[in-house]
Amino acid sequence: MTENEKYPVFQNSLTPMGYYNQSNVNANTPFIIVGGSAGEIGWSSSSYWAADDCIYFICEKSLMNRFLYHALYNQQHYFLSQVRRASIPRLSQDCIKKFQIPLPPLKVQNDIVEILDKFDTLANDLTNGIPAEIEARKKQYEYYRERLLSFIVKD
Repeated sequence: MTENEKYPVFQNSLTPMGYYNQSNVNANTPFIIVGGSAGEIGWSSSSYWAADDCIYFICEKSLMNRFLYHALYNQQHYFLSQVRRASIPRLSQDCIKKFQIPLPPLKVQNDIVEILDKFDTLANDLTNGIPAEIEARKKQYEYYRERLLSFIVKD
């Protein structure tokens, strides 16, 4: 493992512990950390290496990967509440295996994913989200300020 390889390695945190020259999980596969930062829900848009404390999910055709990610993330408080606090926090695999989510039709899953991804972009994307919206509102304010105060004579 080095910093110069292609594939991030997820072990006990959502922050890669390094990079490896191979992957063992395809891109766009949700995962959950079960040791260290146990209970954290992850998503990688690139292929990655899942180490021992990173459990990933292979979805069947009736379940969209991104829908599963959002469903797991929505219940992250549950997973965090199930973490056994010891010298190294742990989340049991049984807890994950017993977890159930409703499975709507693929069309509904897709609609939910589209809406949640748009909200995620607005809330977190530094170029397209809230900062871009703030910048647009500042420009709008400046424009209307100039228009509304244009009656003031300038020297």
